Amino acid sequence: MYQKQDSEQMVIQGFHMPFSGHLSARNRWVKLAELMPWGHIEEIYALSMSQETGRHAIPARIAFGAIFIKESENLTDQGTVAAIQENPYMQYFLGLEEFQTEPLFDPSMMVHFRKRFPVEQVAKINEFICTGVWPEETRNVDRNDCDNNDQKPAGGNSEKGKNNRNTSKKKQKRRKNANKNRGKLILDATVAPADIKYPTDIDLLNQCRQHLETAIDLLWDRSHRTGHKLPYSRKLARKSYLSLAKSKKWTAGKVRRVIGEQLEWISKARARLNQLLLQVPADLVKFPGWLWDRLSVIPLVFEQQKYMFDTKTHVCEDRIVSLQQPHVRPINRGKRPVSTEFGQKLHLSVVDGYTFLEQTSWTNFNEGCDLQAAVEEYRRRFGIYPEVVLADRIYQTRSNRSYCAELGIRLSGPGLGRKRAGAEQKEQRQMLRDSGERNAIEGRNGNLKRKFGLDLIFCKLNENAKTEAALNILAMNAAYRLCRWLMRFWGFFGINFVFQ
Repeated sequence: MYQKQDSEQMVIQGFHMPFSGHLSARNRWVKLAELMPWGHIEEIYALSMSQETGRHAIPARIAFGAIFIKESENLTDQGTVAAIQENPYMQYFLGLEEFQTEPLFDPSMMVHFRKRFPVEQVAKINEFICTGVWPEETRNVDRNDCDNNDQKPAGGNSEKGKNNRNTSKKKQKRRKNANKNRGKLILDATVAPADIKYPTDIDLLNQCRQHLETAIDLLWDRSHRTGHKLPYSRKLARKSYLSLAKSKKWTAGKVRRVIGEQLEWISKARARLNQLLLQVPADLVKFPGWLWDRLSVIPLVFEQQKYMFDTKTHVCEDRIVSLQQPHVRPINRGKRPVSTEFGQKLHLSVVDGYTFLEQTSWTNFNEGCDLQAAVEEYRRRFGIYPEVVLADRIYQTRSNRSYCAELGIRLSGPGLGRKRAGAEQKEQRQMLRDSGERNAIEGRNGNLKRKFGLDLIFCKLNENAKTEAALNILAMNAAYRLCRWLMRFWGFFGINFVFQ
């Protein structure tokens, strides 16, 4: 049965507030405010600020709280400002003393907030959320920031002396450490795709040509205006591009012909632009900021495409796939449904349900080489080596096996050498159990991508994109810790807690 209700909206003063003018202490944002290390966040925020000059900055708690809310709720920058404006619990989380109906800041400030918190500092905050202890010194997780590929992992067996130890010493050390190890370390890598169009050579070259033509148009009125503006027909260049872009069947000969034509026109446009720059005084050259960025990338893109065209190959070092985000690189994963992804590669570890960011990079590094460093990070965090390391085949190298054997750590996977009678079935059962437990990190990857937005990073800047990925991990760990703490607390009194 259905009874019709009054369609007229009541006045706002008659709306009943369920908390009678007070916030509920059981709300998740109230509990999250208690978990955050606001003092350390204030110190991180102050590192990028001047203490003497400039306007008063927005407080650190508002800045960090806003970007945390964005990733926790998987919102846009505009949606985050609107949600904070409408939600009193979020305003309490940001440290406000009373509810404000006006926006706290412009959505464009979110870009600057992310700049104030580098990925290394977000990793420290994430470690505090997971362990409850603030780390003073941590490993640099940004692989692009320093040449970590040449660094030898601490505690590893990279030194020649360790490789030459005799078997008896290894057995003694293994027996000594076997009883001291505790816990399980799960390792895996994933890719956080960037928000770019699927790259093709012809699209990149067409964008380069169009940006060069835009720059020439802006300089033409300030130059001597002698001769032709462009040394080629703009309509003909556009028609050549569309003849391939709109074609249903791309033959190798047709693709090579169109790419060769675009390279020739780009070369002529660059020469013409350089001529106009010599004619126009430097103070009159006023390009938009985005155009300056594109013009700085175009020469490198042209060199890469020209090299691949001349050598008849499709591979080059540090290949640029986006003019807007030149730091993005193709990551060949060899998985379905797409074998190549375009974004940053993340090396993650899971301990007791919490996820840690071990490494992040725009290049396709080998995560198997980070096992020893990840084990040492486990020891730094918890003061003890793990009992078991669960990882896939790429980690099961001889150096990693030898390193784990020295420390009394069992590395998942099949052992080397012949198996004794009955040992093969026992090993297969152990591998099956390890595979089931290793699925925990696959679930964390899925949770990050389905709920917290790691499946598509919308930040365009290099450092901001890494910060956003680290904040996704932080938001997931904060929700996990809060859920565990509340279930344990209310379960002690026999109460089933439900998030409000």
